[in-house]
Amino acid sequence: MAAFEFTALDESGRAQKGTQEADSARQVRQMLRDKQWTPLSVEQVAEGKAKSSQSFQFSFGGGLSASQLALITRQLATLVQAAMPIEEALKAVAEQQENRRARNVVLAIRSRVLEGYTLAKSMDAFPSQFPQMYRATVAAGEHAGYLDKVLNRLADYTEQRMQSRQKVQLALLYPMILVLAAIGIVSFLLGFVVPDVIKVFADGGQELPWITSVLISASDGFQVWWPWLLVGSVALVFLIRYLLKRPAIRLIWHERLLSLPVIGRFSRALNTSQFASTLSILTRSGVSLVDALAISSQVVSNEAMRKAVVLVARRVSEGASLHRSLQDTTLFPPLMLHMIASGEATGELDNMLERTANNQQMELENRIAMLVGLFEPLMLVVMGTIVLVIVLAILLPILNMNTLIS
Repeated sequence: MAAFEFTALDESGRAQKGTQEADSARQVRQMLRDKQWTPLSVEQVAEGKAKSSQSFQFSFGGGLSASQLALITRQLATLVQAAMPIEEALKAVAEQQENRRARNVVLAIRSRVLEGYTLAKSMDAFPSQFPQMYRATVAAGEHAGYLDKVLNRLADYTEQRMQSRQKVQLALLYPMILVLAAIGIVSFLLGFVVPDVIKVFADGGQELPWITSVLISASDGFQVWWPWLLVGSVALVFLIRYLLKRPAIRLIWHERLLSLPVIGRFSRALNTSQFASTLSILTRSGVSLVDALAISSQVVSNEAMRKAVVLVARRVSEGASLHRSLQDTTLFPPLMLHMIASGEATGELDNMLERTANNQQMELENRIAMLVGLFEPLMLVVMGTIVLVIVLAILLPILNMNTLIS
């Protein structure tokens, strides 16, 4: 049995779309004709294709967002916890989905479960919707016999990652708005306000202060070159994006990024938080430490730190301790290393990793608050300085004129 998407005309001639489980497309068409509908197209729900990106994304391809995945996971965990068979739970979850793509994916997974596959193996057919970390955790939960607990942890994890990402986006959105507003205001002043005001002094033959002359030159240059400045800025953005797609250049850039005073510490905190939270849920779900490290490296967006985590996984597989391997990279905070060392010494590594993940999440939130707190007054100072320069450039000729008259 498989899931099929169909488009058909109902008795009144209106187009209807939906999903139907059946053994073949021919059976779906017959079922539609039995309802007095005219089938237009019937297609089996396609299996997802593996993506080349290695990071845990928050828009999981094919229309599944992080909120949809978290909702599906939470609903499935609740039903499984209530001792409902997995195929019935999947059907109930599919019926509750408002998004057609999400409903189709759940029904397709249910079809594979009915064919005898495990839930994790069924999700393997949709790697773009269910990342490797997600599928490995489900497989571990099925193997250990506590799938409901694992699904609840996955739902918490997905919601936490989504909230963390939203906080980062909001933290970056405000500075971007201020920067764009500053560029827009300065461009307007140089392009329209300054030329008309300065023209009065220039036509009068008055000797202008150096700051006014510089402003006139800047205004004249901006009016002549602004199309090229705009094209050059756009071209520069595309050039940077193209260069960053090259692994060697991206690695060098990410290494330099980590060495920057403020941005580097923020990037380090963000990637450490993602790594710690992913490693925590994998180990607590029964995934081996070596496999958990390999999977956790995929959520690290910084290439330098990802390369270091891959090296850590290799060293741990050779018998080295986790905290010593992480310490040798010099990329992870000392508090995290001490907590992991304590967990390894007491045999409570799972609990310590969870505490480490919570600690890194709090540190990330503090970093975000600090960056926003620093950027706002900094932008006010920059904007105030620019406006002050423009005002002085306009007022100084007026003051000189008054001096000459008196």
